[in-house]
Amino acid sequence: MNIRLASVRDIEGMAWVHVESWKSTYNGIVSDSFLSNLTVEKRMNNWKAMFDNLTQDEVIYVVEDLGSIMGFVHGGKSREPDFEYDAELYAIYLLKEVQRKGYGKLLFERFVEALKQRNYQSFMLWVLEDNPSTEFYKKQGGQYLGKKEIQIGENKLIEIALGWKEI
Repeated sequence: MNIRLASVRDIEGMAWVHVESWKSTYNGIVSDSFLSNLTVEKRMNNWKAMFDNLTQDEVIYVVEDLGSIMGFVHGGKSREPDFEYDAELYAIYLLKEVQRKGYGKLLFERFVEALKQRNYQSFMLWVLEDNPSTEFYKKQGGQYLGKKEIQIGENKLIEIALGWKEI
């Protein structure tokens, strides 16, 4: 297992992980019609645009095993003006087969170290309330900050904010 900075050559693998992890994690939470319309091609286009516009405040790491990308983390400057946190974890996804094997914890820790290197003092994230990973974030020290309703496809869902005041 290896964790490293992501590059444009990782776009297809990251897109695959993104789609597959959404389908496994959000099955029963997000509508089947929404999940069935997720495609690697669309995610590849999104990631290409992301890499084309990456700022020095952002970081993307991938975790790979036997040459295949198994997960990624992406974050940077906070996009959330309603909370006083200077950084944000935008996304962290792992394939189902490597969940609960320590990959997520190592990826999360590498992300926090990258924030420290960029002189961030605190960070936050948004997670769907029904996402089983919510407990993972709480075990890592995330504190409840608030919640909001969001729309994904035809579903209205609750997202909760968790924060780390000091990193």
